[in-house]
Amino acid sequence: MPAIRSLRQVITPKRLSRRMRDEARPFEPALLTPLLVIVLTAVADILTPHLQFYRLFGAAPALAAAMFPVAGTLGIGLLALMTGFALSAADHDLGQTPGNFTLLAITAITLAAAYASRVRQHREHTLAEVRAVAETTQKVLLRPVPHHLGQVDVEVLYQAAAAHARIGGDFYEAQQTPHGVRLIIGDVRGNGLPAVEAASVLLSFFRVHVRDAPDLPSLAGRLEAGMIDYCEDVPGDDALERFVTILLVEIPAEEPIARLLNCGHPPPLLLHDGEVHEVEPSAPSPPINMTGLLGDHYQVDAIPFATGDRLLLYTDGVSETRDHTGTFYPLTHRVRRWTSAPPRQLLDHLHQDLLAYVAGTRDDDLAALVAHRVAPEDREPRTQLGRGVRIQRIDRQSARSGGRAAGSLLKEAGAEELLGAARGVGAGATCVQPAMGARLDVADHGTAGAESADGSDTIPAVRNTPPRRDGRGGQH
Repeated sequence: MPAIRSLRQVITPKRLSRRMRDEARPFEPALLTPLLVIVLTAVADILTPHLQFYRLFGAAPALAAAMFPVAGTLGIGLLALMTGFALSAADHDLGQTPGNFTLLAITAITLAAAYASRVRQHREHTLAEVRAVAETTQKVLLRPVPHHLGQVDVEVLYQAAAAHARIGGDFYEAQQTPHGVRLIIGDVRGNGLPAVEAASVLLSFFRVHVRDAPDLPSLAGRLEAGMIDYCEDVPGDDALERFVTILLVEIPAEEPIARLLNCGHPPPLLLHDGEVHEVEPSAPSPPINMTGLLGDHYQVDAIPFATGDRLLLYTDGVSETRDHTGTFYPLTHRVRRWTSAPPRQLLDHLHQDLLAYVAGTRDDDLAALVAHRVAPEDREPRTQLGRGVRIQRIDRQSARSGGRAAGSLLKEAGAEELLGAARGVGAGATCVQPAMGARLDVADHGTAGAESADGSDTIPAVRNTPPRRDGRGGQH
């Protein structure tokens, strides 16, 4: 192995070696193929000189062009030319027309191979840049979903239809809102860049309206209106025919249920007590950009979703995967084998099983998302602070100024009617700006009045304009 490593460093330029080390790529035995051709050709020519095998040395630089850079290809060609020259001299063929023609052919093949290697390197560099752009686009379009949102754990799986693509027409998102955790998964009709553009537009509208929409039908209506405006502004007839199937889910923190609004999307799977149930909508809702033909009636279904339950959302790229006989992938049957697996392992099993099931190459994007409800005690207790406002303590000497400071904080939280209570608190009072939808506790450590969120003596916060938070909807 040390000899092979040294040989690779001699033939391969430092740039390629450094790139292989940076990418943690293992040594590929195929890199020895050109050297193996030279060795085998030389041995065959020595054993059977009358067959003149040395004329095959030109194959070595031709193979090197497919795997080595220009310098490595020229090195392989030079080694083949020197070996051919030595064998030609040993066979007393040097200076004769056949021998000279063979050496000239090896030289010409080496130069052509070096040019081919340069073209290949340029294309690989261009492809690397395109992949970098695609990865950046994916980070903007499909941003990493937080694994923990309140009492819900979220895991995702995504694979584009193109072999080396990073993005496609399938999309997903998860946000923490005052109404609970809201999820979306969708699939744009078609593939390619138009589908990516439509998916980015719909995700942008979802992120803008997900917090302030009072319910799922209102949220779906705003997505519909935004998509209609987008299709009217985009030139081309295909934009007006483009529709999107989506599934909206709302998981409130106070109730052991999940609300679903299915707009023409494949039904999700509910994993409960080792059983798998397909959640079909009670009434169909139109896909996005199809209300002009099907109406704008949106049906919301509530299902039990208690601690330990999991909800598997997916696109048709999962359910419509076919094997070599044309049979659709039996999703519900396969998922039953993984009901006890954690969400991440469940998606990993699903991905590997889909790869083993599909016949040939995939022609559709696939996306899957698992939402797992966990017990509140499984979460570490953390103080909920809105907009990074720190806890402020009011001592006895600055009670009056402290009351004004508390009033300023409460105004930001949208609870002006509590200013009197804030100004009247005694020494050691703590004023905390609540997160959106949380309860506001004004606790005096010197009295036995208010308690924490699990107590009975708490003052509910008045909902007003909710404080802004980061784009991921995470907790601070």
